[in-house]
Amino acid sequence: MLSQFFEFEFLRTTLYTGLIIGLIAPLLGTFVVVRRLALIADGLSHVTLAGIAFGLFIDKQYGLTLLTPFTSGTIFSIFGAILIERLRTVYKAYEDLAIPIILSGGVGLSVIFIALADGLNNDLYSYLFGSVSAVSRQDFNTIRIIAVIVLTLMVIFYKELFMLSFDEEHAKVSGIHAKSIHMLFILLTALVISASIRIVGVLLVSALMTLPVASSIRIAKGFKQTIVYSILFGEASVIIGIISGYYLEIPPGGTIVMVAIAILILTTMLKKAWLKSQRKKAIL
Repeated sequence: MLSQFFEFEFLRTTLYTGLIIGLIAPLLGTFVVVRRLALIADGLSHVTLAGIAFGLFIDKQYGLTLLTPFTSGTIFSIFGAILIERLRTVYKAYEDLAIPIILSGGVGLSVIFIALADGLNNDLYSYLFGSVSAVSRQDFNTIRIIAVIVLTLMVIFYKELFMLSFDEEHAKVSGIHAKSIHMLFILLTALVISASIRIVGVLLVSALMTLPVASSIRIAKGFKQTIVYSILFGEASVIIGIISGYYLEIPPGGTIVMVAIAILILTTMLKKAWLKSQRKKAIL
Protein backbone atom coordinates (compact mmCIF):
# COMPACT_ATOMS: atom_id res chain seq x y z
CA MET A 1 0.00 0.00 0.00
CA LEU A 2 2.75 2.44 0.97
CA SER A 3 4.95 1.46 -1.98
CA GLN A 4 3.08 3.84 -4.32
CA PHE A 5 3.88 6.78 -2.05
CA PHE A 6 7.59 6.18 -2.55
CA GLU A 7 7.29 5.21 -6.20
CA PHE A 8 5.68 8.42 -7.50
CA GLU A 9 7.35 11.76 -6.86
CA PHE A 10 4.14 13.75 -6.35
CA LEU A 11 2.98 11.29 -3.67
CA ARG A 12 6.37 11.42 -1.95
CA THR A 13 6.21 15.21 -1.97
CA THR A 14 2.71 15.14 -0.48
CA LEU A 15 3.69 12.66 2.23
CA TYR A 16 6.84 14.60 3.20
CA THR A 17 4.83 17.83 3.26
CA GLY A 18 2.25 16.15 5.47
CA LEU A 19 4.95 15.02 7.91
CA ILE A 20 6.21 18.60 8.19
CA ILE A 21 2.68 19.96 8.73
CA GLY A 22 1.96 17.21 11.27
CA LEU A 23 4.93 18.52 13.27
CA ILE A 24 4.57 22.30 13.20
CA ALA A 25 0.75 22.62 13.33
CA PRO A 26 0.19 20.73 16.64
CA LEU A 27 3.41 22.20 18.08
CA LEU A 28 2.19 25.76 17.67
CA GLY A 29 -1.38 24.63 18.31
CA THR A 30 -0.41 23.67 21.87
CA PHE A 31 0.40 27.31 22.65
CA VAL A 32 -2.71 28.48 20.77
CA VAL A 33 -4.97 26.26 22.91
CA VAL A 34 -3.25 27.08 26.20
CA ARG A 35 -3.59 30.80 25.47
CA ARG A 36 -7.30 30.28 24.67
CA LEU A 37 -6.86 31.60 21.14
CA ALA A 38 -8.24 28.60 19.26
CA LEU A 39 -10.47 30.85 17.14
CA ILE A 40 -7.46 32.74 15.80
CA ALA A 41 -6.74 29.83 13.44
CA ASP A 42 -10.23 30.15 11.95
CA GLY A 43 -9.84 33.90 11.56
CA LEU A 44 -6.49 33.67 9.79
CA SER A 45 -7.57 30.74 7.63
CA HIS A 46 -10.41 32.82 6.19
CA VAL A 47 -8.01 35.69 5.51
CA THR A 48 -5.74 33.16 3.79
CA LEU A 49 -8.70 32.06 1.67
CA ALA A 50 -9.15 35.69 0.60
CA GLY A 51 -5.49 35.77 -0.44
CA ILE A 52 -5.83 32.54 -2.40
CA ALA A 53 -8.91 33.84 -4.20
CA PHE A 54 -7.03 37.07 -4.93
CA GLY A 55 -4.15 35.06 -6.41
CA LEU A 56 -6.56 33.11 -8.62
CA PHE A 57 -8.18 36.39 -9.74
CA ILE A 58 -4.81 37.98 -10.58
CA ASP A 59 -3.74 34.86 -12.46
CA LYS A 60 -6.98 34.92 -14.47
CA GLN A 61 -6.79 38.65 -15.26
CA TYR A 62 -3.07 39.19 -15.81
CA GLY A 63 -1.48 35.73 -15.94
CA LEU A 64 1.18 36.56 -13.31
CA THR A 65 3.06 33.34 -12.57
CA LEU A 66 5.21 34.87 -9.82
CA LEU A 67 2.22 35.59 -7.56
CA THR A 68 0.77 32.10 -7.05
CA PRO A 69 -2.39 31.61 -4.95
CA PHE A 70 -0.22 29.94 -2.29
CA THR A 71 2.08 32.98 -2.14
CA SER A 72 -0.77 35.51 -2.05
CA GLY A 73 -2.51 33.43 0.63
CA THR A 74 0.64 33.54 2.78
CA ILE A 75 0.96 37.31 2.33
CA PHE A 76 -2.70 37.88 3.26
CA SER A 77 -2.31 35.60 6.30
CA ILE A 78 0.69 37.60 7.56
CA PHE A 79 -1.12 40.92 7.08
CA GLY A 80 -4.19 39.47 8.80
CA ALA A 81 -2.04 38.45 11.77
CA ILE A 82 -0.60 41.94 12.05
CA LEU A 83 -4.08 43.48 11.88
CA ILE A 84 -5.38 41.16 14.62
CA GLU A 85 -2.56 42.19 16.92
CA ARG A 86 -3.17 45.89 16.15
CA LEU A 87 -6.89 45.54 16.83
CA ARG A 88 -6.16 43.78 20.12
CA THR A 89 -4.35 46.92 21.25
CA VAL A 90 -7.19 49.16 20.04
CA TYR A 91 -9.86 47.13 21.87
CA LYS A 92 -7.88 46.48 25.06
CA ALA A 93 -11.00 45.72 27.11
CA TYR A 94 -12.48 43.54 24.33
CA GLU A 95 -9.46 41.84 22.75
CA ASP A 96 -11.55 38.92 21.46
CA LEU A 97 -13.30 41.31 19.05
CA ALA A 98 -10.18 41.41 16.86
CA ILE A 99 -10.64 37.83 15.63
CA PRO A 100 -14.30 38.05 14.42
CA ILE A 101 -13.55 41.42 12.78
CA ILE A 102 -10.70 39.94 10.73
CA LEU A 103 -12.66 36.72 10.09
CA SER A 104 -15.60 38.70 8.72
CA GLY A 105 -13.30 40.77 6.52
CA GLY A 106 -11.64 37.61 5.23
CA VAL A 107 -14.97 36.01 4.34
CA GLY A 108 -16.17 39.19 2.61
CA LEU A 109 -13.01 39.51 0.52
CA SER A 110 -13.13 35.80 -0.30
CA VAL A 111 -16.65 36.08 -1.71
CA ILE A 112 -15.65 39.10 -3.84
CA PHE A 113 -12.45 37.59 -5.25
CA ILE A 114 -14.00 34.15 -5.81
CA ALA A 115 -16.78 35.80 -7.81
CA LEU A 116 -14.27 37.86 -9.82
CA ALA A 117 -12.23 34.70 -10.50
CA ASP A 118 -15.28 32.98 -12.07
CA GLY A 119 -16.42 31.19 -8.93
CA LEU A 120 -15.47 27.75 -7.62
CA ASN A 121 -13.11 25.63 -9.71
CA ASN A 122 -10.82 22.66 -9.18
CA ASP A 123 -7.89 24.84 -8.04
CA LEU A 124 -9.96 26.61 -5.41
CA TYR A 125 -11.56 23.31 -4.33
CA SER A 126 -8.11 21.84 -3.63
CA TYR A 127 -7.23 24.87 -1.49
CA LEU A 128 -10.49 24.59 0.44
CA PHE A 129 -10.23 20.90 1.38
CA GLY A 130 -6.65 19.90 0.59
CA SER A 131 -5.36 17.69 -2.20
CA VAL A 132 -3.02 14.74 -2.53
CA SER A 133 -1.82 15.79 -5.98
CA ALA A 134 -1.76 19.59 -5.68
CA VAL A 135 1.49 19.99 -3.70
CA SER A 136 4.13 21.17 -6.15
CA ARG A 137 7.88 21.04 -5.61
CA GLN A 138 7.86 24.83 -5.18
CA ASP A 139 5.15 24.55 -2.50
CA PHE A 140 7.15 21.85 -0.73
CA ASN A 141 10.31 23.98 -0.69
CA THR A 142 8.37 26.98 0.63
CA ILE A 143 6.78 24.86 3.38
CA ARG A 144 10.22 23.51 4.34
CA ILE A 145 11.52 27.06 4.73
CA ILE A 146 8.47 28.02 6.82
CA ALA A 147 9.00 24.94 9.02
CA VAL A 148 12.66 25.82 9.63
CA ILE A 149 11.70 29.40 10.56
CA VAL A 150 8.92 28.26 12.90
CA LEU A 151 10.99 25.56 14.63
CA THR A 152 14.02 27.82 15.04
CA LEU A 153 12.03 30.69 16.57
CA MET A 154 10.03 28.30 18.78
CA VAL A 155 13.27 26.90 20.22
CA ILE A 156 14.82 30.35 20.72
CA PHE A 157 11.73 31.92 22.32
CA TYR A 158 10.28 28.83 24.05
CA LYS A 159 10.77 30.26 27.56
CA GLU A 160 9.12 33.57 26.67
CA LEU A 161 6.18 31.90 24.92
CA PHE A 162 5.73 29.49 27.82
CA MET A 163 5.69 32.25 30.44
CA LEU A 164 3.29 34.43 28.44
CA SER A 165 0.97 31.46 27.93
CA PHE A 166 0.60 30.70 31.64
CA ASP A 167 1.30 33.95 33.52
CA GLU A 168 1.48 37.09 31.40
CA GLU A 169 1.81 39.47 34.36
CA HIS A 170 4.76 37.55 35.79
CA ALA A 171 6.34 37.46 32.33
CA LYS A 172 6.11 41.26 32.04
CA VAL A 173 7.58 41.74 35.52
CA SER A 174 10.42 39.39 34.53
CA GLY A 175 11.37 41.79 31.74
CA ILE A 176 9.85 39.97 28.77
CA HIS A 177 8.68 42.33 26.02
CA ALA A 178 5.16 40.96 25.82
CA LYS A 179 4.04 42.98 22.80
CA SER A 180 6.93 41.75 20.64
CA ILE A 181 6.44 38.13 21.68
CA HIS A 182 2.69 38.41 21.00
CA MET A 183 3.43 39.69 17.50
CA LEU A 184 5.99 36.93 16.90
CA PHE A 185 3.50 34.31 18.07
CA ILE A 186 0.69 35.46 15.83
CA LEU A 187 3.02 35.76 12.82
CA LEU A 188 4.20 32.17 13.40
CA THR A 189 0.55 31.11 13.56
CA ALA A 190 -0.08 32.82 10.22
CA LEU A 191 2.89 31.03 8.63
CA VAL A 192 1.79 27.62 9.94
CA ILE A 193 -1.76 28.15 8.65
CA SER A 194 -0.55 29.18 5.21
CA ALA A 195 1.81 26.18 5.11
CA SER A 196 -0.95 23.74 6.09
CA ILE A 197 -3.58 24.72 3.52
CA ARG A 198 -2.14 22.56 0.73
CA ILE A 199 -2.66 19.37 2.74
CA VAL A 200 -5.59 20.04 5.08
CA GLY A 201 -7.34 22.86 3.25
CA VAL A 202 -8.30 26.35 4.39
CA LEU A 203 -11.60 25.33 5.97
CA LEU A 204 -10.10 22.51 8.08
CA VAL A 205 -6.64 23.82 9.00
CA SER A 206 -7.71 24.99 12.47
CA ALA A 207 -8.73 21.40 13.29
CA LEU A 208 -5.17 20.14 12.80
CA MET A 209 -3.92 22.80 15.21
CA THR A 210 -6.45 22.06 17.96
CA LEU A 211 -7.75 18.46 17.79
CA PRO A 212 -4.37 16.75 18.48
CA VAL A 213 -3.88 19.14 21.40
CA ALA A 214 -7.37 18.37 22.73
CA SER A 215 -6.50 14.66 22.62
CA SER A 216 -3.13 15.06 24.32
CA ILE A 217 -4.58 17.19 27.13
CA ARG A 218 -6.71 14.20 28.13
CA ILE A 219 -3.70 11.99 28.91
CA ALA A 220 -0.64 14.25 29.30
CA LYS A 221 0.79 15.01 32.75
CA GLY A 222 2.63 18.20 31.86
CA PHE A 223 3.07 20.86 29.21
CA LYS A 224 6.06 19.27 27.46
CA GLN A 225 4.29 15.93 27.44
CA THR A 226 1.26 17.68 25.91
CA ILE A 227 3.48 18.97 23.10
CA VAL A 228 4.97 15.51 22.44
CA TYR A 229 1.58 13.76 22.38
CA SER A 230 0.11 16.53 20.21
CA ILE A 231 2.83 16.03 17.62
CA LEU A 232 2.44 12.24 17.69
CA PHE A 233 -1.35 12.50 17.28
CA GLY A 234 -0.92 15.13 14.56
CA GLU A 235 1.52 12.97 12.60
CA ALA A 236 -0.74 9.91 12.93
CA SER A 237 -3.75 11.92 11.72
CA VAL A 238 -1.88 13.30 8.72
CA ILE A 239 -0.28 10.03 7.61
CA ILE A 240 -3.46 7.95 7.95
CA GLY A 241 -5.56 10.77 6.49
CA ILE A 242 -3.37 11.28 3.41
CA ILE A 243 -3.11 7.56 2.64
CA SER A 244 -6.83 6.89 3.15
CA GLY A 245 -7.76 10.01 1.19
CA TYR A 246 -5.62 8.85 -1.73
CA TYR A 247 -7.08 5.34 -1.87
CA LEU A 248 -10.65 6.55 -1.32
CA GLU A 249 -10.11 9.29 -3.94
CA ILE A 250 -11.38 12.06 -1.65
CA PRO A 251 -9.72 15.26 -0.34
CA PRO A 252 -7.29 14.42 2.48
CA GLY A 253 -8.47 17.32 4.66
CA GLY A 254 -11.65 15.50 5.62
CA THR A 255 -9.96 12.17 6.37
CA ILE A 256 -7.21 13.87 8.41
CA VAL A 257 -9.79 15.64 10.58
CA MET A 258 -11.89 12.50 11.05
CA VAL A 259 -8.82 10.51 12.13
CA ALA A 260 -7.98 13.30 14.60
CA ILE A 261 -11.53 13.16 15.97
CA ALA A 262 -11.30 9.36 16.28
CA ILE A 263 -8.08 9.78 18.30
CA LEU A 264 -9.83 12.35 20.51
CA ILE A 265 -12.72 9.96 21.18
CA LEU A 266 -10.27 7.12 21.91
CA THR A 267 -8.19 9.17 24.38
CA THR A 268 -11.36 10.39 26.11
CA MET A 269 -12.60 6.81 26.51
CA LEU A 270 -9.20 5.67 27.80
CA LYS A 271 -9.13 8.53 30.30
CA LYS A 272 -12.61 7.65 31.57
CA ALA A 273 -11.67 3.96 31.84
CA TRP A 274 -8.51 4.84 33.78
CA LEU A 275 -10.39 7.13 36.18
CA LYS A 276 -13.00 4.42 36.72
CA SER A 277 -10.31 1.86 37.54
CA GLN A 278 -8.66 4.32 39.96
CA ARG A 279 -11.97 4.83 41.78
CA LYS A 280 -12.43 1.07 42.14
CA LYS A 281 -8.92 0.74 43.56
CA ALA A 282 -9.61 3.56 46.03
CA ILE A 283 -12.81 1.84 47.21
CA LEU A 284 -11.03 -1.50 47.64
